[in-house]
Amino acid sequence: MSSVVNFNARVTVEQVEEGNQLAPKFDRDGLIPCVTTDFASGELLMHGYMNEEALRKTIELGEAVYYSRSRQTLWHKGATSGLVQKVREMRIDDDQDCVWLRVEVMGGGASCHVGYRSCFYRRVPVAQERGQSEGLVFMEDHKAFDPKEVYGDAPNPTQL
Repeated sequence: MSSVVNFNARVTVEQVEEGNQLAPKFDRDGLIPCVTTDFASGELLMHGYMNEEALRKTIELGEAVYYSRSRQTLWHKGATSGLVQKVREMRIDDDQDCVWLRVEVMGGGASCHVGYRSCFYRRVPVAQERGQSEGLVFMEDHKAFDPKEVYGDAPNPTQL
């Protein structure tokens, strides 16, 4: 493992927007949003959050680590399922308040705990489509894995 990752203080707009220092801006809950895409295809796989520790561990490990808001704990993606997200590239936006991970998904290629490849497996009809379909439209026709086989009867992490 490499040296400890330190974040710089946010001093000036120029330093944050034009400099080479990592100075992430976490929200009032201590989180930063993270969008994750497939490295090869560019497909959007998921959106999650990181706290300081998750961001540090992601940088140190080279594997995606998120913060689960529903479970209030770190979440090393794939630790249970084997569907580890190997970070091939990490980017941060202009004002350093959003992270973009480009990953290679190991162990089967799925990123969604429901079993689909992407967490964005449904489309919402908009504008002219609304007359044709009022409900959500499934964009994936099969699951990459069976969540009950992988997770057993563990409670669903989604809070209603």
